[in-house]
Amino acid sequence: MMGLLSNVGAALVDWLRQLMRLIAVLTTVAIMSTRPRHWARTVRNVLSRQILFTGVQAVPLIVGVAFVVGISIVMQAQVWLARVGQKQLLGPLLVVVLVREFAPVLANLVVIVRSASAVAAEMANMKLSGEVHLLDAQGLDPLVYLMMPRVVGMAICVLGLSLTFVVVSLTSGFVFGQLIGAPVRPHEFADSVLGSIGLADILNLLSKSVIPGAITATICCMEGLNVGTAQTEIPRATSRGLERSVIAMFVIAAVVSVLTYL
Repeated sequence: MMGLLSNVGAALVDWLRQLMRLIAVLTTVAIMSTRPRHWARTVRNVLSRQILFTGVQAVPLIVGVAFVVGISIVMQAQVWLARVGQKQLLGPLLVVVLVREFAPVLANLVVIVRSASAVAAEMANMKLSGEVHLLDAQGLDPLVYLMMPRVVGMAICVLGLSLTFVVVSLTSGFVFGQLIGAPVRPHEFADSVLGSIGLADILNLLSKSVIPGAITATICCMEGLNVGTAQTEIPRATSRGLERSVIAMFVIAAVVSVLTYL
């Protein structure tokens, strides 16, 4: 029993140590990103490439996912709520399901699957090839030149993809609902949805998009930069980055949801 308690305690201490380190690194990156002197030309170039890869190139995938989700949820909501005489609940239901939950969660998952693994592998390769040590030798802070543009870029991309998801899913669901004869007029649909979006919904979407996006980039950069000297550590670092990013995303989503309804 004492051995079990000792193992549990050691695991808890290690988890808390990693959590505090993550918070410290993320806070430092956030503070540095607010200072214009850290945004040199090379850093801005990294940021633009990160946005292109993580955000712009992921638009077709998020549009496809949102298109299918819109047909599955929005179309059925129009039909069934009309059948039970509760069309006035259409807007609040779609805001809760799509804006608060589906959009940020699926956008984060798309970014984690497409970009998080690439970021972790890139950082690991840079560490093994000596590029990180070269930056240190030149007096350049790796946090500024490696982590900051990726953290900021990924947070921006997740928010943009979440908004894209909301627009596409609502549009596709409404259009297909009209094709099957759903008794909901365009102005009724728009008024119901827009009238149901409040400040809490906007803050919810922002929190579930920006915070997990920044944390995902931070986790993957840290995992990649923590590799040793063996090439076999790269896939393990990538796997750990993905696992911890997914866990962090769902934990943050749950916490934000609880705070929203308090």
